[in-house]
Amino acid sequence: MTDVLLATRNPGKLVELRRMLGATEVAGIRVLGLADVPEFPEEPETGATFAENALAKARDAAKATGLASVADDSGLVVDALNGMPGVLSARWSGRHGDDHANLELVLGQLADVSDDRRGAAFVCAAALVVPGGEEIVVHGEWAGYLGRAPRGTNGFGYDPIFVPDGEDRTSAELAPEEKDALSHRGRALRALLPHLRALVGRPG
Repeated sequence: MTDVLLATRNPGKLVELRRMLGATEVAGIRVLGLADVPEFPEEPETGATFAENALAKARDAAKATGLASVADDSGLVVDALNGMPGVLSARWSGRHGDDHANLELVLGQLADVSDDRRGAAFVCAAALVVPGGEEIVVHGEWAGYLGRAPRGTNGFGYDPIFVPDGEDRTSAELAPEEKDALSHRGRALRALLPHLRALVGRPG
């Protein structure tokens, strides 16, 4: 069995990533979370891009644990806000991880923006770092627009106001398997699958 560490403190992301890996044909991989390994110092997310942050998190985890490590950085880019909140999505309101405050701030900032100018996308960069080996970064994007009020109880973050292209439901109204098939994180993780498969049976 090959251990792969998912380097995230976000319980919603951990559930999603474990679910998506479990639904694939990657046999022989055991997914660990940060709660399964000894604590180690985690550097703040100071990168200017999703890729920089994802790679930094995966490098820290791989160096500290000796395990192949996967980390992602993702967020919401809003056309009318010139691509923000972007890498600041998790702390847009000033408090890291306060989903409700972040969502309400974005809605407030878009209060006077017409429906035809509320385009947005979720963007994800996912990094795999193998100790002493390769570093891989992949990307996924999920386009849509922002509604005017939260709907739905699935998901987390900005899911209740994000309506994917071709849908009239928000991301938070989609069933988990529907979201996995469409989402930015699902697309990025699927791009990592060949590299994860290559780890199985590798010595070390």
